[in-house]
Amino acid sequence: MTRSTPSKPPAAPALFALLILLALTAAAGCSTATEPAPRPAAVRNTAPAPSASASGTPTDAAWVQLMTPMNEKAVALLTLAADRATEPRVRAFATRLRGDQEAELGRLRPLLARMGLPDTDVHAGHAMPGMVTESDLAAAKAAKGAAFDRLFLTRIRDHLRHSAQVSRSEIAAGARADAKRLAAALVTAREAALTELEALPGATRALG
Repeated sequence: MTRSTPSKPPAAPALFALLILLALTAAAGCSTATEPAPRPAAVRNTAPAPSASASGTPTDAAWVQLMTPMNEKAVALLTLAADRATEPRVRAFATRLRGDQEAELGRLRPLLARMGLPDTDVHAGHAMPGMVTESDLAAAKAAKGAAFDRLFLTRIRDHLRHSAQVSRSEIAAGARADAKRLAAALVTAREAALTELEALPGATRALG
């Protein structure tokens, strides 16, 4: 089913709150079961809880479950741009960035597995900030010439900005060392890609 194009992206604090909300929703599992009453203090298990850095936190899970489909959808748009963009420099940029995003997926998917999370898009049907939507892809397939380039530059800029933003949230609030390292690598890559994108032909007009 075609999803609507996202509305104006929220500010950074709102986006961070969204990330935490997604994490807590996933952790709760949407269960409505009544929690059991606590055991008497004399028999309560007093063993320390497992370290969050070893098992991860809901924030870690929310980040990797968001970043994976974000990259997958971006790769689909980048594949179109590598073939159909009017400007040669835009096509070359799309080709390089597609390779980078696919390499990131090669690290994100194993991280999902290590965390015991399904390799499925848990955000399917949601209008997530920075996510390339099915309607975006349909519009890109229908666009031609400079109109295609403008659409591509705008959508991939949003993807890069928002994926960097949620990755910074993971660095700040996550617990898993491997997730935080990957998030840091993604932020560095996004910043470099944004700098290159903003210097591409047509970028000034497309991005405002």
